[in-house]
Amino acid sequence: MVQYWYNVRTHEVEEDAQSDWSQLIGPYPTRAEAERAPEKVQERNRAWDAQDEE
Repeated sequence: MVQYWYNVRTHEVEEDAQSDWSQLIGPYPTRAEAERAPEKVQERNRAWDAQDEE
């Protein structure tokens, strides 16, 4: 089964892990989900910041 990873250095989606793990976010089951990785990270960071402010 193919897994998709978002590379934070190149800003590209990789099929299966091709780069060093420290450069990857994932795995994701679909390319579309991997493409949304930076957006998901921002959403989570905002949620965590909101919790810290409580």
